[in-house]
Amino acid sequence: MNRILADTTPLQNRDYRRLWLTGIVTVIGGQLSIVAVPQQVYEITRSSAYVGLTGVFALAPLLVFGLWGGALADVMDRRTLLTLTTVGLGLTSVLFWIQAALGMNNVWLVFGLLAVQQAFFAVNQPTRSAIIPRLIPVKQLAAANSLNMTVVQFGAIAGPLLAGVMIPTVGLPTLYLVDSIALLATLWAVLRLPPIPPTGHSRRAGLREVFDGFAYLATQKVLLASFVVDIIAMVFGMPRALFPQIANDTFGDPATGGFALGLLFAAMSAGAVVGGVFSGWLPRVHRQGRAVVVCIVLWGLAMVGFGVVVGVAAPGDSPILLWAALAFLAFGGAVDMISAAFRSAMLQAVATDEMRGRLQGVFIVVVAGGPRIGDVLHGAAAAAVGTSVAAAGGGVLVVIGVVIAAAAFPALMRYRVSR
Repeated sequence: MNRILADTTPLQNRDYRRLWLTGIVTVIGGQLSIVAVPQQVYEITRSSAYVGLTGVFALAPLLVFGLWGGALADVMDRRTLLTLTTVGLGLTSVLFWIQAALGMNNVWLVFGLLAVQQAFFAVNQPTRSAIIPRLIPVKQLAAANSLNMTVVQFGAIAGPLLAGVMIPTVGLPTLYLVDSIALLATLWAVLRLPPIPPTGHSRRAGLREVFDGFAYLATQKVLLASFVVDIIAMVFGMPRALFPQIANDTFGDPATGGFALGLLFAAMSAGAVVGGVFSGWLPRVHRQGRAVVVCIVLWGLAMVGFGVVVGVAAPGDSPILLWAALAFLAFGGAVDMISAAFRSAMLQAVATDEMRGRLQGVFIVVVAGGPRIGDVLHGAAAAAVGTSVAAAGGGVLVVIGVVIAAAAFPALMRYRVSR
């Protein structure tokens, strides 16, 4: 069973274990806001196109602050930077709660707060990721990333399901309040970290340092290819902007949100948690580049299946069709978790520590920014051709795109870790 179940060796490190455990609480709180923002926008506007616009307002700060935040992580004490951004995220969640509790119903205010939140997030995440290799040996990085993603995805199950229950009972504003309180757990864990000063020679984080990171990335063809295939997967294959409309139009939820909405948001994460729990085999995979390509092709096929089921389902149909749609999302979540674990391990192993923060900044721009572009495209496509065609068509484009990328970057297919 030790060869099948998740490798928990990284949890023997006290600092990593503290971050991991408190992350369970924080991720659940964060997922409440992830559901609350598109749901609030849909309540105000009744339009998936407006929900898709959340991607525009989240993408710009992700691009700017993700890259700059990665450079900051290479020149500042990473514990200090992580502390500041965690406090910023908490305060932004409080502001979300205030505007929702007061019933302002101003979609542009929601968009503005989302942009501020994503700016803090864009600095926080590359810093957090760049800390892990300073705590954990290289041989344990794949296991540590799998554990991290399992926690993230567990929260992404519990959070949406809890949101589906809380919205009709205690109201949407409470979701934002719980998120702000949950961030206190991570703040405590961060404050208990030892100082993590920079190891490189650079002492500033300007445009030159950001461009140095891109110049370094251009020399690392494997990492560059891993970013390209992930962009393809997330831009064309992430249909989450469609979930409020699908829950309402196809599966019979009220327009104000309900349990089907929570299930749709949670399904991918449910699959990812199953994949994480049974990830003990990941350290034995040496052709990690090839595994990434296979996983992304499977992700695209899963989204095709999801779109087809949505197309044939209708309100009042047997709940079997809802569960079929959820099964495709769950399978997609499982293969995406495996792909992400390998891509993170490749980045942390290949990049030098003095460049690790900047490359983690690029990584977070790709991982978080790609789905935001996908929100815009899926929202616009749904308005033009419907949710079913938007979801299934995106999956087809993922499969075509990743096959082309694999042919264009043969280094990715050849990449393997030493035994």
